[in-house]
Amino acid sequence: MIHHTMIVSFEQPLLDTELDHYLADIERVMLDSGLAQSVVTRRHLPIPGEEAIPALIATAIVQVAVTDIDTLAKAFAAPGMHEVIDRWQARHPYKVAWANHEPLS
Repeated sequence: MIHHTMIVSFEQPLLDTELDHYLADIERVMLDSGLAQSVVTRRHLPIPGEEAIPALIATAIVQVAVTDIDTLAKAFAAPGMHEVIDRWQARHPYKVAWANHEPLS
């Protein structure tokens, strides 16, 4: 089992409804690929003063579980994936940091 954990950071704050829509779109396209065993999304929980830290601060976290690295590569080439990414990047630019890893627990 491989987990692909993405830290998503939008350049500008989003309305809650917009962030919910983004997370639902990502979850849907990953699950529709038939390659993801699970997809979990969560909002970042900010703490006071974190904006002073020179780091990528998350807006949300997305974690996708797949069977192996080859399946992960196929998932990101699945139909609809790049359309969702391109549509959201055009409307609300964001950066992503990620890690591919074995389950943490």
